[in-house]
Amino acid sequence: MSICPVIGMIYQRAVRPIILLATVLALVACADQSLIAQSESHGWSAEAVRGDGFLHQILAKPGQGTVLHVYLEGDGRPWLEERWIASDPTPDKLIMPGLMAMDPAPAIYLGRPCYFNLPDANCSPRWWTDKRYSVEVVRSLNAALDAYAAGYSGLLIIGHSGGGTLAMLMAARRSDVIGVATLAGNLDTERWAGYHDYTLLTGSLNPAMETPLPESIAQWHYLGDGDRKITRDMVAPTIA
Repeated sequence: MSICPVIGMIYQRAVRPIILLATVLALVACADQSLIAQSESHGWSAEAVRGDGFLHQILAKPGQGTVLHVYLEGDGRPWLEERWIASDPTPDKLIMPGLMAMDPAPAIYLGRPCYFNLPDANCSPRWWTDKRYSVEVVRSLNAALDAYAAGYSGLLIIGHSGGGTLAMLMAARRSDVIGVATLAGNLDTERWAGYHDYTLLTGSLNPAMETPLPESIAQWHYLGDGDRKITRDMVAPTIA
């Protein structure tokens, strides 16, 4: 397993200490195994769970502590060569299962709608293109998460890239989140689209346009010094 470049933390607001998250996020494992293969290799449970309108592939592992860690993957490949809509947006390389394997806390990998080739009749390309961060997607993710959240004192949601977008949006709509961490998170989708000359995601929510998360939710946001896809100004306005 290779190790990606170290990520620098550009912002932290911690109302209270929450586990050794910074240590976990500082080293990112770049995995190229399939999701189910990784689940089997670690002895995790895997199941497809119905949220609110969509199926979600979920991996779950036991751990120490009373806070459940929730991992969200990035956008993967919604477009091919930035010209054609992909028939399957699932990433070629998965980052978050590698992080989850290093995390001693109880955790789940929460798959996004229409990823991992689940037999979901509700899927169409709009859910991984224009509506990838829509109200419907966020609502379904939270509904799928509800079954796992029961019995824990709180949730820490950790998202990479577009998963960071969803982490912020999910946290804003829950009462049990005590922390959010993003890794190269796209936290201002309008600024991101303008920077790359992409079409605006008019069917999606934009964290930068939402009410800031309450002070009771700790935040960690990490960005690579040489990242050219997500820049500092796509992150900072959301958390200022």
